[in-house]
Amino acid sequence: MSVKRKTDGMTFGIKFWGVRGSIACPSPSHIRYGGNTSCLEARVGDHRLILDAGTGIRELGQTFLRTGVQETFLLLTHTHWDHINGFPFFEPAYNENCKLHILAGHLGCDSSLRDVLSTQMSNPMFPVPMEAMRADLTLEDFKCGEDLPLIDGLTIRTGPLNHPNGATGYRLEYEGRSACYITDTEHVPGKLDENILALIDGADVVIYDSTYTEEEYPRHAGWGHSTWNQGVRLCQEAGARKLVIFHHDPNHDDTFMDGIARDSKAAWENSVVAREGMELEVGE
Repeated sequence: MSVKRKTDGMTFGIKFWGVRGSIACPSPSHIRYGGNTSCLEARVGDHRLILDAGTGIRELGQTFLRTGVQETFLLLTHTHWDHINGFPFFEPAYNENCKLHILAGHLGCDSSLRDVLSTQMSNPMFPVPMEAMRADLTLEDFKCGEDLPLIDGLTIRTGPLNHPNGATGYRLEYEGRSACYITDTEHVPGKLDENILALIDGADVVIYDSTYTEEEYPRHAGWGHSTWNQGVRLCQEAGARKLVIFHHDPNHDDTFMDGIARDSKAAWENSVVAREGMELEVGE
């Protein structure tokens, strides 16, 4: 890794800009929890990292420009459309004064990250080519399982997830606190994924793919997603402190999500359902 920056300050926070899975659903029945697809902002000292580039990244980019954030790191779990289709609308990427470092660990030798993102923005899928982005862009493919030494004082561990075409889970460790981003992944009923257990061991926050309910899951076996119930089991086994239920199915409207919030809290009081715009300080 060629990029490494120092951190100043003690802030370690997460903000949710997109919490939905599969496809954006901007409708009146998806207001309280949000309709944008996966995008998180991690605030680490005086640095900003982005986790995934779903449709939520559009508004995040506008906020960066308003507040003067000129350099950031974008960590992709994988490159299925709902996790990258906001990338062409990330305005800082078109600003020549900005720097954007983009990394992914799931592609292996089959293709490169640059190929995937540029193909998404090529004819006949999109009218504006990636070459129109005037920011200082660096794109890097790493091997899932490697640590990413991007910023002094911040440890980023990675691990493989069970998802079609592969996906990467992330663990961010800073000042003795840790947050894990575990989406998209599918569990095997009756088993706990050892790769995930190792990644979330003792974590303060675990953001977990909870697309389906236990009742829905059998109809979607092989689609690459999990349940909040499995998230609870993993967190309890690993000694994690908080579960954030994430990657909501677009068919789960606000009323349905209210039910998941009640049921998950009753099952484990340290569970919370992610909402668009929600912020949390890691370790509190």
